Amino acid sequence: MPNDLNSKDTEDLAVFAPNPLMSNQEFAELGEGELAYIKALTSEEAQKAYPSIEELPKGVHLYALHSADGSPIALTDDKGVAIEQAIGDELEIAPLH
Repeated sequence: MPNDLNSKDTEDLAVFAPNPLMSNQEFAELGEGELAYIKALTSEEAQKAYPSIEELPKGVHLYALHSADGSPIALTDDKGVAIEQAIGDELEIAPLH
């Protein structure tokens, strides 16, 4: 059986051709000011992700609250505080998968 694509195959592939419904900028702004997510990380991971934070104790489990575009909002060692911050900012928390 040959691996060649015939015209029928290429017609079927046309539905997957890039035809964005929104620009990259619009996609980046999707959920901005409305959605946030909480990411669990270690203090070592936080130090790498946020080099401006100085002298985090090693081995501490932290929670970072991020806006929909990934911008950091808060960093805490208490998930409840991250949730409260999101609620206080009127942000819906989106699950991470």
